[in-house]
Amino acid sequence: MLDAAQAGDYAYPAINITSLSTLTGAMKAFADAKSDGIIQVSTGGGEFASGVSVKDMALGAIVLAEAAHRLAERFNVLIALHTDHCQPGKVEKFLKPLIAETAKRRAEGKGNLFNSHMLDASELPLAENMKLSKELLVECAKNEIILEVEAGVVGGEEDGVDHGDQPNEKLYTSPEDMVEVYESLNGIGRFMFAATFGNVHGSYKPGAVKLKPTILSDGQAAVIAKYGKEAEFDLVFHGGSGTPLEEIRETLGYGVVKMNIDTDTQYAYTRPIAEHMFKNYDGVLKVDGEIGDKKIYDPRGYLKKAEQGLCERLKQACDDLRSTGKTIYGKV
Repeated sequence: MLDAAQAGDYAYPAINITSLSTLTGAMKAFADAKSDGIIQVSTGGGEFASGVSVKDMALGAIVLAEAAHRLAERFNVLIALHTDHCQPGKVEKFLKPLIAETAKRRAEGKGNLFNSHMLDASELPLAENMKLSKELLVECAKNEIILEVEAGVVGGEEDGVDHGDQPNEKLYTSPEDMVEVYESLNGIGRFMFAATFGNVHGSYKPGAVKLKPTILSDGQAAVIAKYGKEAEFDLVFHGGSGTPLEEIRETLGYGVVKMNIDTDTQYAYTRPIAEHMFKNYDGVLKVDGEIGDKKIYDPRGYLKKAEQGLCERLKQACDDLRSTGKTIYGKV
């Protein structure tokens, strides 16, 4: 999938899921768009999926991944399973158990549970970041898992991790740092690189976020000048929600093959639920001693609408990233 995206100058939307409903909405979107895609689980998403009494981020991620494997059999597109931002302090209780689960499956003759994982060690100095990245990439490579790494910080807040107070220079990865990432990880195993160019998690009014996509071009050029065309990174665009189309499209020419979309799809999922509640206030609630309307407050009714809302927004992301109609299912 990554090779096809690089060759075709397109990228895959990577959507965070938290439930069966968000999972099936995402799969329907990729199938409708005839686009391959990436479905990912964050530490917070895994914890939520395990339930309020269990709160086990790795277990929840395993449950969602197992469901994805079964459901994917009904769709004629390729779905890659990925995990999103995992900070160093969560490696032992999230990433390592998931890598071990894949190793267990492989020993049983099954495919990988997850195709790729993300280590977000951007809070560490780059040398320490790369030391931990190398250690995990070795373990991933043993199991044909791709590791996504990050240098530089994505601003804003996601899953309770707030980078809103970062100095401005931390939001932009330098060409020198990109060269150091390549030199640290090259030859160990396949990896993706989330270089930052002003990215911010969340959704903002036009003009509030100052992206500099040319940073990606400058970094790629520095690495290729030193090590050749084969050194080109598979880049990841974080904070893609709310980004103007022209800036999304610009990054595709610089080697971006994956763009995370979470905030916009969260809103697209919740918006139909809010409309359902407002329009059916006296049906979803037992007002003034009445009994409400079971057909209206049955969660299946409004969650179907939510699933379709997410589906439509994700199909738009496929169009934006030019992955629509480009599935390689059946060709590999």
